[in-house]
Amino acid sequence: MAIRLSRRERGYLQDIIRHQCVEARLYRRARMVLLAADGESISAIGRHLGTCRLRVNQWLRRFREDRLNGLGDHPRSGRPRVISSLERHAVIATACRRSRDFGVERQTWTHESLRDAVVAEGLVRAISTSEVGRILETADLKPHRVKGWCHSTDPEFHPKMRRIVRLYTRRPPGEPVLCVDEKTGMQALSRSRALQPARPGRPGREEFEYRRNGTRCLFACFNIGTGKVLGRCTKTRKREDFFAFMDEVAAQYRQRRVHVVLDNLNTHKDTRRGLFVTDWNRRHGRRFVFHYTPTHGSWLNQIELWFAIVSRRVLRHGNFATPDDLVTAIEQFIDEWNEFEAHPFRWTYRGLPLVR
Repeated sequence: MAIRLSRRERGYLQDIIRHQCVEARLYRRARMVLLAADGESISAIGRHLGTCRLRVNQWLRRFREDRLNGLGDHPRSGRPRVISSLERHAVIATACRRSRDFGVERQTWTHESLRDAVVAEGLVRAISTSEVGRILETADLKPHRVKGWCHSTDPEFHPKMRRIVRLYTRRPPGEPVLCVDEKTGMQALSRSRALQPARPGRPGREEFEYRRNGTRCLFACFNIGTGKVLGRCTKTRKREDFFAFMDEVAAQYRQRRVHVVLDNLNTHKDTRRGLFVTDWNRRHGRRFVFHYTPTHGSWLNQIELWFAIVSRRVLRHGNFATPDDLVTAIEQFIDEWNEFEAHPFRWTYRGLPLVR
């Protein structure tokens, strides 16, 4: 007897066949039903799918009785569950709460502390640590993992952010936009052994033991239109160092109007003790327009992207016997960047939508 399918049932079965990641057994059962609906005999279906008549007849009968629900497996016999669904939910709910709410000294949950907490609270009669781990794995819950985040409390976050993003996406013609900041605490580390290069099947290796030979600070200016970088290494990060570097920037960029993106470091702004930035700008004909990133928004400064490149290529696996070697490596990298690699970063962030 041929099987008649509704449009919804046929579409559902055809979706199963087209899906590449579907279970093989479900794929075969859907093929059986579709072939039977197309008028194929049980023997022909068995030959086509490489199975016996008994198996084909079984699943066609199940489909006639329960339709699409009949294609699934029935619950199998086995050991009954010791932990009820309510107790499982209690374990998950406890893992989603702070451990100190239950008097646990650790800041994050472990399987042992979570087991002790649910048992002490009477949420579960008895449970093993391995069962706690299986419950968390099934729920895709990892309470031991913590991901950091930072929330800006600046009430002017959105206006400040949009002004800077507008500079990046709608750069004023003839007016350079410069991103300025300093990278502090660059350590001149010397390894006891040189870096061993990678080999097939084995990554490169470096000696864990090292010696600290001092630190340096890098003041840098990134032109978002050309990708050119102007840099200067110093021993300190004082206000005098910052303005000495800004004098170099002013000598390099002599346009009538120059935009500078800075973060909120105290050396970058006027303070109650004096108008340092305003006085400096007055000496240079008030050509510079300063745009400050919001609080906790220094990621909006594109120089941070270039600092990340310096960290990966120069600092992370560098071997410097003296701070002067570190400075030489930084200056050489800047020269090579400006000559061969300088390019604008592709800025795609256009600002968050307004929150109403």
